[in-house]
Amino acid sequence: MNLIGNGKAEFIDCVMALPVFDTHTHLVGERLCARDFWEIAHYFWLFRELQAGGYPADADKLPEEARTAAFLEAYRATRGTLMNWAFTSIMRELYGIEIRDAASISEADTAVKRSFADADWAQRTADRLNIRRFVVNHPEHSAFHRMRENAVLIPRIDGKLGQWVDSVVQSADPAGDFKAVHDEIESLFDGYGASGVPGIMTTLPRYESSAHIRKPIGQGSGRDDVMMELLHAVCAAAERNGMLVQLFLGVERSWCGTAFPANDTERILKLTALFENYRCEFELVLASELNNLDAVQAAWNFPNVHIGGMWWFNFRASTYRDSMQYRLEALAASKSSIVVSDARCMEWSYGKILLVKKLAAEFLWERLESGWIDRETALHTAEQWLYGSAAKRYGRQAGQRRDETPCT
Repeated sequence: MNLIGNGKAEFIDCVMALPVFDTHTHLVGERLCARDFWEIAHYFWLFRELQAGGYPADADKLPEEARTAAFLEAYRATRGTLMNWAFTSIMRELYGIEIRDAASISEADTAVKRSFADADWAQRTADRLNIRRFVVNHPEHSAFHRMRENAVLIPRIDGKLGQWVDSVVQSADPAGDFKAVHDEIESLFDGYGASGVPGIMTTLPRYESSAHIRKPIGQGSGRDDVMMELLHAVCAAAERNGMLVQLFLGVERSWCGTAFPANDTERILKLTALFENYRCEFELVLASELNNLDAVQAAWNFPNVHIGGMWWFNFRASTYRDSMQYRLEALAASKSSIVVSDARCMEWSYGKILLVKKLAAEFLWERLESGWIDRETALHTAEQWLYGSAAKRYGRQAGQRRDETPCT
């Protein structure tokens, strides 16, 4: 029996045709596409890599000719970087343009402005990679204009969480204020539950407290203890309303003026009592490389813990490959999603998902070719990682027709 199929190219085509659930975006439903070339070129992740290659931080203030020259120099200097590859692929695949000189940038700018005026461009761009659904975190962003489906709303509460901690820590009556915040959390989550949202999302800063040590809140309670007790309240409210708790971990903003990745060997360990004590589902989305294995261990130990896509500084080919190996050998594919585009326009959702699909296809082909898995397992894993696990977790389980992809 042929367990490989018709070869690598056919297998990669199968994976590239699979549906995708983009589980974290900054897309705005009423304006999904880039307005001009520079909105794509100045996307945060590419912009950071360009700056490392000499691009000025205030490039948007330069005269057009000077900005174009500076961009070309930095673009050439960063040819080996991942975001350069994604940007180059966006220009080539969506617009048929190779960025070589000022004339090609002018041509690309005209093309992007034309696509922005095309009412169906967003849906056609998503369809090129079979991107079915997107997640947003703000209610006002969820109505996706001229798309077949609106976004899935998973409200983010990190802003509220910080305010709640502040109000308790700064209160003259911390115990009383904590009770009021607890009641506010219950009311908020009851409203979320009634509206049908599948869960909430929050980032967390570094914390010294651990969920397995419960502390009464009163005079002298520290910020970390208050935050951890509020996380208990959040998890209890999520459990009561049948909601997911999505935790984005690994980015620190308090040490300097810019966000920075922070590997912490106890970051997930300190949360395990939440996973053990509450029946709600959890999804861990990480920005720190050394916590990828910790997340797999948590998902292996706790049936209600799942792993999400690669976020911020984890979005690298090397960390993807390591994380996919951890996940493949330890977890059912239905416990893992691998797509977090963090995109602010549809073009970057396309570019980053093109990269993720390519990495997943190549990784699974290597496992298939070496005999560790068969073709059916490889394709099932890819489908779950890209779409199926997220669709189930978020309660969006629209089926896929067997004639929509050659992966059979």
